[in-house]
Amino acid sequence: MMNTTPLTLPAEAETSEPKPSLVRGLSLLDSVLLLVSGIIGSSIFLTAKDIAGPLPNPTLFFLVWVLGGAISLCACVAFAELGSMFPDSGGQYIYLREAYGDLVAFLYGWMLFTVSNGGTIAALSVASAAYMGNILPFMSQQHVLTNISLPYPMVEHGHAVEAIFTIVFTRAHAVGLLLIAVLTFVNVYGLRWGALLQNISTWTKFIAMAAFVVLGFAIGKGHWSNFSAQAPGGLSMGLSPAHLVSAMGVGLIAVFWAYDGWVYITWVAGEVKDPRRNVPLAMVLGVLAVGAIYLAMNLTYVYALPLSEIAKHETIVHDAALVLFSPGAAIWLSAMIAISCFSAAAACTLSGSRVYLAMAQDGVFFRRMAVIHPRWRTPAFSLIGQGVWAGVLTLSGRYDQLYTYVIFGMVLSYTLTVIGLFILRWKRPDVSRPYRCAGYPWLPAIYVLVGVAWTLNTIVTRPTEAFWGATIVLIGVPEYLYWKRSNRRVAPE
Repeated sequence: MMNTTPLTLPAEAETSEPKPSLVRGLSLLDSVLLLVSGIIGSSIFLTAKDIAGPLPNPTLFFLVWVLGGAISLCACVAFAELGSMFPDSGGQYIYLREAYGDLVAFLYGWMLFTVSNGGTIAALSVASAAYMGNILPFMSQQHVLTNISLPYPMVEHGHAVEAIFTIVFTRAHAVGLLLIAVLTFVNVYGLRWGALLQNISTWTKFIAMAAFVVLGFAIGKGHWSNFSAQAPGGLSMGLSPAHLVSAMGVGLIAVFWAYDGWVYITWVAGEVKDPRRNVPLAMVLGVLAVGAIYLAMNLTYVYALPLSEIAKHETIVHDAALVLFSPGAAIWLSAMIAISCFSAAAACTLSGSRVYLAMAQDGVFFRRMAVIHPRWRTPAFSLIGQGVWAGVLTLSGRYDQLYTYVIFGMVLSYTLTVIGLFILRWKRPDVSRPYRCAGYPWLPAIYVLVGVAWTLNTIVTRPTEAFWGATIVLIGVPEYLYWKRSNRRVAPE
């Protein structure tokens, strides 16, 4: 006789539900827009001066922009293979973990959280508010809300000689905090909403930049003769080959900064549709698109002003617009830069939180950040923690200075990751590689050589920045040991 007694499951099995996971909701277009927007922030409006100074020759000026894009592509094709091998959220953190182990990967994530991403979100949000302050004066940086100084313990004639540090908190900083809160909330609420905000702001930025370029050449009062103006000494500018290479290297520093951000798409690979195909494709298409946009913007700058003048102007887009159009264009340009900064902050907010999610899931970060919200399917606590820390850096006013320290560490991390491609080809030959690095081993080797040379040059020429960058990273070692011990003490669930 058949047993009709109902099957009774253990209490744990009856109540257990599958843990929520991230949603693969980013299309190829979403991915390209995120990558392009993450790269194009404020740098394209500022870096021309730093390149025109050492390279006051139109041919070399444009050549260094092409070289910067080509060198970045050498890294992209290496990252693309790694992305096809490990199509999960966390991206570069996972690649470093697989190649070098937990500690190196953690130090990379620690640098991102404490300074790089937090500082980037803070700086871009405040910059967006500051440029909007040119249109809406009530949020201008001219309105100082608080000015706090810690006096230096040295008194002369009854007064402190100087301050150890000063915190100036303006209305632009207050609006920047509000923007951080809005970006965090929208991304917590759902991937689709975060991507929609990202896409709208990015397309708006594209339209504004396209209008600047097209109108600049169509009706602007520029001069084609600026493209043929030669520096003394012709193409070599009268420099020896060694000094010319050095000048190109100085220009590349600014170009690398302008191209930084292409790694963002790897951080959100766990939410990209068909990631083994779309992540590599988005990286290549995105960097090519950025290169085209950068060349178009710089062609417009040179059409407006000769390189000798560009080298004198910090805010080149403003000065170029004055020549091409009229003083009235300044308001429109302020809006364009504000939107550009906002969309870059949106890209950084959406993508950076996924690295901390991966760290927490590995047990080497705050455990709460490993939780994916059951309703919105987003790393809500990772996003909130990121937003809170970006707000702290905004209040401190030190985000720009801190970020200059970790640029050294960021380029070093890219170089280590590309070296990791060679290591993983040897250690993990069995892992599926739907995309194999184009030009292997020569293209990734070129990037490694450039990255190593750049790192050594930074140590020699900017020892202070290199020292503090290394110090910020190494401070994470005791934090790593603490989380590893804490993780071992937690009983398995």
